[in-house]
Amino acid sequence: MDPRPNGAPSTSQRWWPPVMLDPDWVSAHHEDFDVFHLHFGFDAQSPAQLSALVDALRRHGKPLVYTVHDLRNPHQPDPAAHDAALDVVIPAADHLVTLTPGAARSIRGRWNRTATVLPHPHVVDLTRLSRPRPDRDRFRVGVHAKSLRPNMSVLPVVRVLADTVAQLPDAELRVNIHHEVADPASPSHAPQVLTALAELADQGRITLTVHDYYDDEQLWDYLESLDLSVLPYLFGTHSGWLEACHDLGTAVAAPDCGFYAQQRPCLTYGHSQEHGLDGESLRRAVLRAYEERPVSRARVEHRMQERDELAAAHRALYASVL
Repeated sequence: MDPRPNGAPSTSQRWWPPVMLDPDWVSAHHEDFDVFHLHFGFDAQSPAQLSALVDALRRHGKPLVYTVHDLRNPHQPDPAAHDAALDVVIPAADHLVTLTPGAARSIRGRWNRTATVLPHPHVVDLTRLSRPRPDRDRFRVGVHAKSLRPNMSVLPVVRVLADTVAQLPDAELRVNIHHEVADPASPSHAPQVLTALAELADQGRITLTVHDYYDDEQLWDYLESLDLSVLPYLFGTHSGWLEACHDLGTAVAAPDCGFYAQQRPCLTYGHSQEHGLDGESLRRAVLRAYEERPVSRARVEHRMQERDELAAAHRALYASVL
C-alpha cells in the first residue's frame, strides 16, 4: 500500500502523487524493498523529478520494473507531458512489461526496448465472477461518462447510439454520469453536456442516471445490468473497464484507437482523435451485439490459472533483474 503523505487523513479518497516516487523516500527505505515496480501514479512528476527517482534507485542498487499500461495518458488532453515522462522511465527501466502485442511493438518502435507481454489479471473477485448473470427481457446498451475524462467524447457517441437503439425492439440506452459534472466547483463541471443529455432523456431517447462514484459492488451490479458497454474513448491504450466487463460477461464496443481489441475479445468501432467518430461502424457494432448477443465471459478456472501464471512470470522477471 502506498504510504500516505504527512497530514493526509486516513479516510481521504483524494489522489496524491505516490510518496514512493520521492527520491528521499527511496533513500530512506531502500533496505525495505528489493525491486521498484511502477504501474501508475507519476502524472504529476516532471521529467527532472523522474530522473531524480531513477538516479536514487541506481544509487542504491534497486532495479526498476515498469508495466506500460498507458502509452497515451487518458487524463491528459495533450500527450506531451506523458511522452516526456515515458522518455525518462522506459529507457531507464531494467525490465518492461505491457498488456498487448501492439503496445509492445509501439514500445519497440519508439524506444527500441523489448517489453514482455503479460495479460491483465481479473479485476472482479472470483466469488462474484462465478455468479450467474441476472435475467432480463430487454437489450440494454450503456455508456458511462464517469466524470468526463479528457479522452472521452460522449455526446457524439450517445447521439449515434440513441438513433440506433430507437430502431431496435425491446432495447434501451442508459447513460450514467457523475454528480460532479453538475457541480460548478468541480474541475469536471460541464453543464452543456449535462443539458444535452437531459434533453435526450426528456425526449425518451435515453435513460439518464446522475450519481456519485460507485463502489466495487455497485459497479459490478451496473455492468451486469448491461448487454453492451460502449467505451466513448478518443484516445487511450488499455482498459481496466474492459477487463471487468470480460469478468462479468458484458459485451464491449471499444474504439479502434489504442489496443483494446488485443486485450480481450470485443466489438470495435471507428473513433479516434485523428479521425473522429465513424458513426456507421458504431451502429454496426450495436446491431451485431443485438443480433448475436456475443458472450465472452471469463471462466473462474481460466482466471485462476492466468493469475498463477502471472505470479510465476513476475517472480521470474524479478529474479532476472536481481
